[in-house]
Amino acid sequence: MKLLRYGLPGAEKPALLDNNGTIRDLSTVIPDVSGSHLGENALASLRALDPTSLPEAKPERIGACVAGVGKFICVGLNYSDHARETGKAPPDEPILFMKATTAIVGPNDAIEIPRTSSKTDWEVELGVVIGKKAKYVSEADALDHVAGYCVVNDVSERSFQSERGGQWTKGKSHDTFGPIGPWLVTRDEVPDPQNLDLWLEVDGVRRQTGNTSNMIFPVSFLVHYISQFMTLMPGDIIATGTPPGVGMGNKPEPVFLKPGQTVKLGIDGLGEQSQATVALEGL
Repeated sequence: MKLLRYGLPGAEKPALLDNNGTIRDLSTVIPDVSGSHLGENALASLRALDPTSLPEAKPERIGACVAGVGKFICVGLNYSDHARETGKAPPDEPILFMKATTAIVGPNDAIEIPRTSSKTDWEVELGVVIGKKAKYVSEADALDHVAGYCVVNDVSERSFQSERGGQWTKGKSHDTFGPIGPWLVTRDEVPDPQNLDLWLEVDGVRRQTGNTSNMIFPVSFLVHYISQFMTLMPGDIIATGTPPGVGMGNKPEPVFLKPGQTVKLGIDGLGEQSQATVALEGL
């Protein structure tokens, strides 16, 4: 099942994508696609619906696929070849940092280039959406706590991240730096999250090509590991790391985003995103 949200920012409605690619409005069934509606029983009730009984929607905008995200947790350097391109050794344990939830936007919303930015970068990532509270869960049981998966662009400002002191969060949290969606694809449709192709293009040039099989720490371990340090709640999102090909790792010289460019990215079975980059002039 593919769940989504559509409409103007702040006024999105819940929906599902049926097997024919038609968007069906769910607003008479659930108030939103949020943590309280991502448990197994709630998802089973949605699966039992006849999609043709739901009104068709033809949205002008797709919003972020999850509402009311409590925590946006990111994993750094989770692909060994990406770690090498940044000049760092692959980590012995997952590197965790947080991304502000105010960064979350829809999959096709514009990416703002922050004031004074010189190194805004891209990162296609597999997003994991939690469906059941997870605290000290075992790796064997970890995926039982996952509602589904989505595409994430972990947009990053590298100078803010690495040259301004402190933790990475300040380079990850600008408004629009967290496009998620278009769909939340439920776990039953993703039998193996460690066998998904990822890709990203900038202005039609392929920059990233990878597969989740190359993660250092797989999804099951990440959910288990993170739950040892904090309680994961329904609706929380984990961005699981990016494959090689980010702008900061480009050879012979790094390349970064500028206003007027187009970023496209996707993951097998989870959909695609497309974002224009814009300057913050006049703000």
